[in-house]
Amino acid sequence: MRQLAFDFEARGVPEIVRPSGLLQRQDRGRRAYLSGQAAEASVIRLYEASGACLLHKRWRGQSGEIDLILRAPETYVFCEVKKAATFDLALQRLHEGQMRRIYAAASEYLGLTPEGQLAPVRFDLGVVDCTGAVRLLENAFGHF
Repeated sequence: MRQLAFDFEARGVPEIVRPSGLLQRQDRGRRAYLSGQAAEASVIRLYEASGACLLHKRWRGQSGEIDLILRAPETYVFCEVKKAATFDLALQRLHEGQMRRIYAAASEYLGLTPEGQLAPVRFDLGVVDCTGAVRLLENAFGHF
């Protein structure tokens, strides 16, 4: 049986669609997903050490997703987690559009709580660097 060679480059097939490019992309996606899970786990441990209780992880409403929803004494905490090589790079990854979506999703979530929109809330940012160090920025963003 004769095997035919297919020249992806000559036919203008983008590298991402090529079998090796697709595998590389899947591997990058898998690593990013696992890295994000590890970052969230580190942030959760820090919150739990301070007495907060995890209510939801990656809660999704119609408006978007919230990485972590916690209950600190008398306060709902909505936390976005960002991981990057440095804390500064992680901070730069939170954009205004994301903050708006998180705020809208949090409003949606509060509609499901007994206190409703009158519940005390806080919007935090958990940043994780490449060494796994974690910083929590309480009240990192709020109402728009």
